Amino acid sequence: MKDTIEGLSDQVAGAASDIGAAAREQARRGLSHARANAGAVAADASDRLSAAADIAKSRASSLGDSLEDVVRDRPLSSVALALGLGFLFGVIWRR
Repeated sequence: MKDTIEGLSDQVAGAASDIGAAAREQARRGLSHARANAGAVAADASDRLSAAADIAKSRASSLGDSLEDVVRDRPLSSVALALGLGFLFGVIWRR
């Protein structure tokens, strides 16, 4: 009976060791897969951020060109608007 229990105990220990090895291998594969996906996600985010920055830069340039055209076409109105905005900001800032 004692030999049977020892044999059964060895079998259980061997099975537990095999399960642990399988779990470690699966965890290693999952980590490797996660690392590969993280790189792809970072590259995609970088591409999207670059595209958004290019669009913002283009729009800012377009706005600057439009503003420059307005100032050249109506210089007195532009100066009056600038003075009015400066006064408004000054009043708000004082409070």
